[in-house]
Amino acid sequence: MADFKVVVSDPEAGTTYQRDVDGQDANRFLGRDLGEEVDGTAVGLSGYSLELTGGSDTAGRPLRDDVAGPNLKQVLLTGGTGYRPQRDGERKRVTVRGREISEEVVQINAKIAAYGDESVEELLGEGGEDGEDEDADDE
Repeated sequence: MADFKVVVSDPEAGTTYQRDVDGQDANRFLGRDLGEEVDGTAVGLSGYSLELTGGSDTAGRPLRDDVAGPNLKQVLLTGGTGYRPQRDGERKRVTVRGREISEEVVQINAKIAAYGDESVEELLGEGGEDGEDEDADDE
């Protein structure tokens, strides 16, 4: 059975939330491609829609949306996800994973595409704000 860390970003508020997803909820992500929309119920956002934007596998290799399938592939890159060139015209062969979510994926990045009736803060509860409050008490 697959289990993922799903990092959900809220573009309106500028916050991110991390959720561990396993079991039946994780199966909702399997076989999906980057750019597709998924029901937010799997991460506790009922009534919301999430767009898959990226992720990484067990070795930290990124998912690239221009590589088909779930398998590893060596591609010659001039920049973008997985490679940042240091000079103009520099290229490098890099091993990346395809855009399809498989059991080898550990982390999935998603952003909220359609909002529901309740606020994200009410549904997920613990965002960056709660972590800051705990640190403020320690000082």
